[in-house]
Order: sequence, then structure tokens, then C-alpha cells
Amino acid sequence: MLRMLPFLIVLALWIWAFIDCLTTPEEEVRHLPKVVWVIIILLFGEVLLGPIAWLVAGKQRAVRGPRQTPWAAGDTGNGGYERPRGRQLAPDDDPEFLASLKKDNKQHEDMLKQWEADLRRREEELRGKDDPDAGRRG
Repeated sequence: MLRMLPFLIVLALWIWAFIDCLTTPEEEVRHLPKVVWVIIILLFGEVLLGPIAWLVAGKQRAVRGPRQTPWAAGDTGNGGYERPRGRQLAPDDDPEFLASLKKDNKQHEDMLKQWEADLRRREEELRGKDDPDAGRRG
């Protein structure tokens, strides 16, 4: 088993570099086109030259800077939502959230009533087409 360890390490690095190259966006690939990097990794993977070249020169690595907070000063945060101020309320206690739920529920109820009325109208139309004598009796 110990004799297979170097082979397994080479195989794992080869597979990892290949998948990493395939999933890397084109704009993050350096020096050569992405297709050329895939070919290099596949052709020279057995001797580790391809995967090591990809790790060293093929992909732009993110430069780690200071960790940023989710909302920088003056920024509204993700998706345009306002930055939470003060004590944050749970959704159950937030009156604005509860009011929006009531408004949505009212809209959904109105929509459901409209659909039900439309369904009743369509059913009556179909009944009238199926039974031609129904219009003469009434």
C-alpha cells in the first residue's frame, strides 16, 4: 500500500489541477489560453510538470488583503438593502415585515378569488358546450 502512495498523490494532483483549470473563468487564466493549459496538464500530468506549471503560472491567485466588513462605510450592503442600524428585530417582531406579509396575503387572496371566478366561468362555458339542451331549458 505504501508503494502506491506516490502514484496516488500524483494522480490526485493531476485530477485536481485538471478540474481547477476547467472551472477557472477565462479571465483568471494567465499567460496561455485555457485550452492550452488543459492540454499541458493532460500531457505532462504523469511527471507533475503540467499540474505544477498550472499552480505556479496558470491561474491568477487572489491577493489576500485585510478582511472587509459586509458593509463598508457609506455602503448600503448587498443587494441594495439598508445596513442594519441598532438592535435588529426578528421577523416576528418587525412591524414593517408583518405589514408586508399582510399586504402580500391580501394580494394573494384577491388573485385566488379571481382565479376561482375564472374557473367557475370556464366550467359553465364547458357545461354549456357539452349539453346543448341546457340553454333551451332555462
